[in-house]
Amino acid sequence: MRAVVQRVTGASCEVDGTVTGQIGAGLLVLLGVAPQDTPETARQLAAKLVKLRIFNDDNGKMNRSLADVGGGVLSISQFTLFADTSRGNRPSFLGAAPPEQGKALYAEFNVALRSLGIQVDEGVFGAHMNISLINDGPVTLTLES
Repeated sequence: MRAVVQRVTGASCEVDGTVTGQIGAGLLVLLGVAPQDTPETARQLAAKLVKLRIFNDDNGKMNRSLADVGGGVLSISQFTLFADTSRGNRPSFLGAAPPEQGKALYAEFNVALRSLGIQVDEGVFGAHMNISLINDGPVTLTLES
């Protein structure tokens, strides 16, 4: 799995003019699934994300986790994170999991976050989504399992 994680003061997802997910302060997570990923991979990445200390403490140091600050997650599936652009000008997406596996593991990741006490809003798997965010910092990290 590959995740692009952005610390935000707010983020939302819209599909066909309807908001499908919206959070205040927390994390926007763009999640890609690879063919070798498993439900355990999804649970491990969720646990890492919840404990990742990227929120400021009272001294302005990144010392607090998502769980510490009570932030939410806007979780967006994004197979394009596994694009291969090494040949030519058109990306290949052969490194991404097939849709049925991707959908199942994206759902598993979101369930794992919720089981850890995190509020999770979602995009719509496979849909054309418009994502709005206010990046806080900016702080943007990539996580890989």
